[in-house]
Amino acid sequence: MMSHEYTKTDADHCVYVKTFRGNKFIILLLYVNDMFIVGQDKAMIGDLKKELSKSFDMKNLGPAKQVLGMKILRD
Repeated sequence: MMSHEYTKTDADHCVYVKTFRGNKFIILLLYVNDMFIVGQDKAMIGDLKKELSKSFDMKNLGPAKQVLGMKILRD
């Protein structure tokens, strides 16, 4: 992720952040063989997924409903 200009957080070395113009950001979380991508701009997230799929064999499982035993609710 460092080659894609993402910064590893000090709090958790499996969390990467990249900020963009207009106060936009993408947070990428890695856990074993799972990846969660969080951000405000769907197009930017789509671009990241395309770029990562060039280097990794990926499947899009859709929006997460649960992680580490915690249910994810969206509004």
